[in-house]
Amino acid sequence: MGFLKFQDIIYEKEGRVAKITINRPEKLNACTPVTVYEISKAFIDAWTDRKIGVVVFTGAGDKAFCVGGDQSIRDLGGYSYSSEELEGTIAALPLEVGWQIVTFLIRHIPKPVIARVNGYAVGGGHVWQVNCDLSIASEKAKFGQAGPRVGSFDPGFGTGELWRNVGMKRAKEIWFLCRLYTAEEALKMGLVNAVVPHEKLDEEVEKWCSELLEKSPTALKMLKYAFLADTEGLAGITELGVGGLSLYYGTEESLEGRNAFMEKRKPDFWKFVEGGD
Repeated sequence: MGFLKFQDIIYEKEGRVAKITINRPEKLNACTPVTVYEISKAFIDAWTDRKIGVVVFTGAGDKAFCVGGDQSIRDLGGYSYSSEELEGTIAALPLEVGWQIVTFLIRHIPKPVIARVNGYAVGGGHVWQVNCDLSIASEKAKFGQAGPRVGSFDPGFGTGELWRNVGMKRAKEIWFLCRLYTAEEALKMGLVNAVVPHEKLDEEVEKWCSELLEKSPTALKMLKYAFLADTEGLAGITELGVGGLSLYYGTEESLEGRNAFMEKRKPDFWKFVEGGD
């Protein structure tokens, strides 16, 4: 990875797949601001690497995908982690702010993101898997929110996207009661796309990655933007529009505008339009 050095995550790239693994299995992959900062860096790298077509997001070990924020470092002001090295980065922000940045990256990276749910997906970890484009779960996985039980809540993506997945009544049940649901229950209510035996999880994720990589990356990007246009308001419409603009820049019609400006002449766009004179 060169300049990217991590202590809380494992970041791997093989073929056209980037894999981001939260590597705190002794804490059930609960995150500190450092973890969140490193996840954000990995997602940004996957975003800017033109060779990457799919991102897999998961947790280390066999017990948990992620169980949210590390409660052991939480104080009166939220979550804290003191380090001079991290000053000036999002790791110096309250954990809940960095958390939303990662959620934003999951939602807006113009490539499919697959949650490989290998165990508990609870609290903030559940919010992340809900916001991934696709979720493949081990039959051992468990799902649920924990906020009201530990004095927390997610008033944004964690609620809005959940009700779009499972409906308003079920979403309120999940948040208000903080129950745990099995993988099969999650599948039935629309929280995940597939459930497989634990030992088949990697095989199934690889299968879905292979199928995605057979598709047009530009079409997948524009489809992701189209979904955002419906759910993100003006911000989503902007991404859809800018995605279209990037395609337009690759046409002779667009280059005619630039060339005419540089050559100090009037542009002739119509010669590039089918049927134009």
